[in-house]
Amino acid sequence: MEYADDPAAAAARVLEEHPDYRVLRRLVPRDEFGPRPAAPAVGVVIDTETTGTDPRQDRIVELSVLRFEYCPATGVPSRVLEVYSSLEDPGRPIPPESTAIHGITDEMVKGQRIDDARVEALLSGATLVIAHNAAFDRPFLEARLPAFAAKPWACSHVQVPWSEEGLAGSKLEYLGLHCGFFYDAHRSESDCRALLEVLRTPLPKSRRTPLLVLLEQSRVPGLELWATGSPFESKDTLKARGYRWNPEKRCWYRRVTREQLPDECAWLKNAVYGGRPAQVELEIQDATVRFSGRPGARRQRVL
Repeated sequence: MEYADDPAAAAARVLEEHPDYRVLRRLVPRDEFGPRPAAPAVGVVIDTETTGTDPRQDRIVELSVLRFEYCPATGVPSRVLEVYSSLEDPGRPIPPESTAIHGITDEMVKGQRIDDARVEALLSGATLVIAHNAAFDRPFLEARLPAFAAKPWACSHVQVPWSEEGLAGSKLEYLGLHCGFFYDAHRSESDCRALLEVLRTPLPKSRRTPLLVLLEQSRVPGLELWATGSPFESKDTLKARGYRWNPEKRCWYRRVTREQLPDECAWLKNAVYGGRPAQVELEIQDATVRFSGRPGARRQRVL
């Protein structure tokens, strides 16, 4: 009898066949997903663990890089090519609150160092670097390993329309549960493995893979509209519209699409600048800059 030697698997199969139950399985790492495409491309999934949240002061204590092969036409991963994981001594004590999250201690990282050449080899030929919170990971990695600065990046946390697809959250652990698995989170290799499984699972409504969505998003430049010289009394109006304040540049800005840009410029001229001619800035961020904290190309635009 099938599953006779595995009572747990037999019980799971019975529950799966009942409409009132869903079964979650522990994620078992695997390297093969399906047939190799005729013209495969290479991507990289990364995750870091750090001493804190500020890349200007904190340091990486663990890095995992998962190099994988995929079909560029369908966004379906076919196999894992290589995985590299390493701890790194940050040269300072790891704060207890950080250890409480990832479990990495000073004793574990003592004398450890990331192999720069190995990481650069894994990045070679990769069309895209993917992280589940690229705005966090990218500045840390560019500060430590400059090779990451030249690569196009994508963020599976913010660039996949999870809510439009009917999902109630975008945390990686939640997405894993939606895909039918659980895993030991907050260690970098486990997070990379979990993310790749999420990236290959078709979305509920569109049936596209999240990887295909990210590939499409990486080809579309991001636009930030900066309301330079806006009157102080317009701050509440701008905030209500969705603009955010940048304290370093002392300016309000908002991310827009190319389709939204003409209407947004018209709104700025009428609602913020009182119909008077004004000059604003448009920052264009392609995938080699996006999430890095580095500025994109800036252009002046007269309203």
